[in-house]
Amino acid sequence: MQDDEIARHLQEALKSGELKLAESFGKPLQEDAGWEATPDGLRMPFKVLKNAGMAPPEVELFHRRAALQDSITQCSDEAERQLLMRELSDLQQRIALRLDALRSSSRL
Repeated sequence: MQDDEIARHLQEALKSGELKLAESFGKPLQEDAGWEATPDGLRMPFKVLKNAGMAPPEVELFHRRAALQDSITQCSDEAERQLLMRELSDLQQRIALRLDALRSSSRL
């Protein structure tokens, strides 16, 4: 059903000439970096997010972790450093739980 609807839209776009305006029209699609390394169940959702200019939530968590690690390295106030380390520990636990949930759902 959904495939038929997609095919219908593609046929309409081809007839109207809209499809020919696409840069990649008539050429093989380029494979995204990391496509093969991405689990099958996550490829399409990640592609949709990428096309929308967004990153998966896990990537945002990794960026936050890197920023916290940098802040800890640069921090000279011991009390603030301890707070940052506690925040990093909490974040690492959230990341571990999220990745574990993905693994247990066979999506990673």
